[in-house]
Amino acid sequence: MPAARLDFTRENQMPLGRIRKRRYIPSHAVLTTSSYAQSERQTRPQEADNKQRSRKMAEYQQEIRTAEQIKQANGSGWHAVSPEHAARMRLQNRFKTGLDIAKYTAAIMRRDMAAYDADPAQYTQSLGCWHGFVAQQKMIAVKKHHQSTAKRYLYLSGWMVAAMRSQFGPLPDQSMHEKTAVPDLIAEIYGFLKQADARELDLLFAALDDARAAGDKAAEDKILADINGFQTHVVPIIADIDAGFGNAEATYLLAKKMIEAGACCIQIENQVSDEKQCGHQDGKVTVPHADFLAKINAVRYAFLELGVDDGVIVARTDSLGAGLTKQIAYSAKQGDLGDQYNSFLDGEEITDLGQIRAGDVIVNTAGKTIRPVRLPSNLFQFRKGTGIERVVLDCITSLQNGADLLWIETEKPHVGQIKEMMDKIRAVIPNAKLVYNNSPSFNWTLNFRQQVFDAWQAEGKDVSAYDRAKLMSADYDGSELAAEADERIRTFQRDASREAGIFHHLITLPTYHTAALSTDNLAHGYFGAEAMLAYVKGVQRQEIRQGIATVKHQNMAGSDIGDRHKEYFAGEAALKAGGKDNTMNQFA
Repeated sequence: MPAARLDFTRENQMPLGRIRKRRYIPSHAVLTTSSYAQSERQTRPQEADNKQRSRKMAEYQQEIRTAEQIKQANGSGWHAVSPEHAARMRLQNRFKTGLDIAKYTAAIMRRDMAAYDADPAQYTQSLGCWHGFVAQQKMIAVKKHHQSTAKRYLYLSGWMVAAMRSQFGPLPDQSMHEKTAVPDLIAEIYGFLKQADARELDLLFAALDDARAAGDKAAEDKILADINGFQTHVVPIIADIDAGFGNAEATYLLAKKMIEAGACCIQIENQVSDEKQCGHQDGKVTVPHADFLAKINAVRYAFLELGVDDGVIVARTDSLGAGLTKQIAYSAKQGDLGDQYNSFLDGEEITDLGQIRAGDVIVNTAGKTIRPVRLPSNLFQFRKGTGIERVVLDCITSLQNGADLLWIETEKPHVGQIKEMMDKIRAVIPNAKLVYNNSPSFNWTLNFRQQVFDAWQAEGKDVSAYDRAKLMSADYDGSELAAEADERIRTFQRDASREAGIFHHLITLPTYHTAALSTDNLAHGYFGAEAMLAYVKGVQRQEIRQGIATVKHQNMAGSDIGDRHKEYFAGEAALKAGGKDNTMNQFA
């Protein structure tokens, strides 16, 4: 059968139908213009971008004046209310609803997408998080080490929701977990990020009180500037809706819940919902384009209904590794979208009615009549070697019908492979952008060592000292080849963003692996000869030396915020937890 003809004319585009023991201030607690300008990959003048990227808290004194007016309007009964205390609490809770967050973060993503279009060095990144605390600590660490959250997002992985958040216990990535677990995790993550804001502002407020008590006007002015220039921990989440958990209406309903929880960006894939598989497993089954585009449309309507007009949709295609389809696409005429989909079917050409057997399904596609290969599972098989063509058709069709970004699931991290597909897509849609899964399912060490081996061999370089099949061996760790491979891994994201149109790099489930690794290390020592030293040396001492705020875990959990509120509510009668006998004082 000849190669399928890909038709990307307007005729084949689906209609969208839319339109006080808190004396120190950690260095990462505040963001100033000068520190922001040092943000990684920020190569152009920063003044205007600072104003866009920082969540500028309302001017502190103006908030106090507003609270004072409200108090006066309500008479003497509000005599116990301090306008300054009320202003502080309002500043600590800038985002009142998930929709406030979704609108705010959608604007961030749109600006970042425009910045990437202008300069591919301005790509974005995220790490997958399975709990609100993990997301909180990630963003605290980002501010601490990089002084800015700019271009650093969060990823919500359906894989980790299934494996770690289901009431059924650990499940594979097959959409068997409760669909409500996804918006629940989004809300949880943003709850923890808002608490991180409240905690760091509480430290600033405590420092402000101390500066005033000491009569240090210069310190007071500096802290007020830090309060007014505070940058929130709230950043965009790219949230995985799998294949929509049902039909288009089910997709719409779940998308609404996710957006209401704070999601500004929803990623949806073109697999069959009830046959969904992890992108890095076998047995993947795709759906015809009309089915997938209906779900993209459903997500767009959910965004529009809730007023998140610039919400972002990521259309993921699994066609590169999917060899099956559950349905034969409806086709009204040769060359339309359904016919293009069907043209990839594997089958025997029918030239005589005598070839037809009972129970056969016969399809006329690409000008020929074929009997598609039909498996005992009642699924139909695509021709081998058509994966890239199907990916290109999927991506162009999705972008022409409401998607904003693409996701191509690959079997290896190879810039050349990704570029080949994106070049074909960009020939039709020049500003096509990719979200790419830097997946832990890849053996990155082996893949890149083999890539270097193959490149060296093609260049005629002597590789006789290396066994390609055994390059994962620790015996090669100090070799020239291993060093070159590690350098390619280090620059992979930068190179792929420049060469292959990748706007966003994410790791789907890194914190699943980091939790296992750190627990293994602690268990090895604690239950062995090191005993308590394993925890003290490997965890607590490292927290102290590295300035990890969780060493004062009572503060991180909100105890000091609670004490301050008790002072607001009850004054000197407040019974506080942070007195002289609190053992957290040992970490002052």
